[in-house]
Amino acid sequence: MAQRVILHVGAMKSGTSYLQRLLFLNQERLSTQGVLVPGQGWPEQVRAVSEVLERKRVVSAPPEGAWQALVDEIAAWTGTAVVSMEFLGPAAAAKIEKVVSSFPAGSVEVVVTARDLGRSIPAMWQETVKNGRFLPYDEYVAAIADREGLGRRFWREQDVAGICERWAAAAGAERMTLVTVPTPGAPSTQLWERFATTIGVDPAGFAEPGPTNESLGAASAEVLRLLNERVDGMAYGEYARKVKQQLAKRVLAKRRGEEPGVGYEPSKGVRERSAQMVEQLRGSGIRVVGDLAELTPLAVSGAQPGALPAEEQLAAAIAAIEGLVRGSGGAN
Repeated sequence: MAQRVILHVGAMKSGTSYLQRLLFLNQERLSTQGVLVPGQGWPEQVRAVSEVLERKRVVSAPPEGAWQALVDEIAAWTGTAVVSMEFLGPAAAAKIEKVVSSFPAGSVEVVVTARDLGRSIPAMWQETVKNGRFLPYDEYVAAIADREGLGRRFWREQDVAGICERWAAAAGAERMTLVTVPTPGAPSTQLWERFATTIGVDPAGFAEPGPTNESLGAASAEVLRLLNERVDGMAYGEYARKVKQQLAKRVLAKRRGEEPGVGYEPSKGVRERSAQMVEQLRGSGIRVVGDLAELTPLAVSGAQPGALPAEEQLAAAIAAIEGLVRGSGGAN
C-alpha cells in the first residue's frame, strides 16, 4: 500500500483543472519520483469518485467497482499516490469517512486548494451555467447572500473552513494542508510549485498543460444561460456532450479574448464571511502553503451579463452557430 495517499479534494474553481491536467500530463515523470497518479486518465478518477460518493448527475454511470479498482491500484504502490477530484470537497461526513476508511489508518493526507471568493463567485456562476442551470447572474449573487437555492450549494462548495473542518474530523487536522491560489500577476507556475511542495516533489522541469477549463466572456455566458432555458430537461449526459463540451468549452471559450468577462464587486457580507473563514483556518492547526491573506476577496472587472446590449449577445450567438457549423469544436 502507498505510504501516503494524498486526496486533493478541491475546492471547486481553485485551479483544480490545471493541476489535474498537469498531474496526468506528467504521470510518467511523477512515477520516477515515487508518486503514483492512479488511472489511465483523469476520467477514471472521476468515475471512481462518482461511484464512492454515489453521485446521480453524471455523464454516464460509473462501472461497478470503479472506486475499488482505484484503491487496489494504490494498494499495489509503495510510495505516494495522488487522487485529485473536487467533488470530494463538499461531501457529507459519512461519505468522507467512507473514502478515508478505504485506506490504511494514518496513510491519508488531505489537500484543499482555495481561491478568494471575489474571483470564485463569477467563476462558480459560470460553472452552474456550463452544467445546464439558467439562474441569472444577479439572482445567483443574491442567492449567495441569502444562502438559498444555488446560494446554499455555493457555500457548501466554497466554505473552505467548513470543508477543512469536515475532512479534518476524518483524517486529522495534522494531516491537512491548505494551498492558497496566488493573486493575479503571480508566475503562472506558482500554484503548481505550492502543490508540488505538499506532495514532496521538485516542481522544476514538469510540462505545463495548455489552457484548462477556460472561462467564458460575459456575452457568451449569457447566451449559454438563455439556451439552457430552452433545453431544460435534456438528459445530463447528452447535455454534457453537446452543450458543455462541444459548445461551451470548444466553441464559446475561444471568444474569451473578444468579450469582457463577468464582473464582480465583493459585497460587505462576502468580505465579512471571508474574514471569518480566514480566522477559522488560522486557528484550525492545519498547514498552510501560500498566504491566508490571498483569500481576501478581490474585485473582478467586467460586465454584468444580464445588462449587456442585445447586439453583443447576438454576436456571441452567431459566433456559436458559426463555430458549430464549421466544426471548430471537433466531431461529436
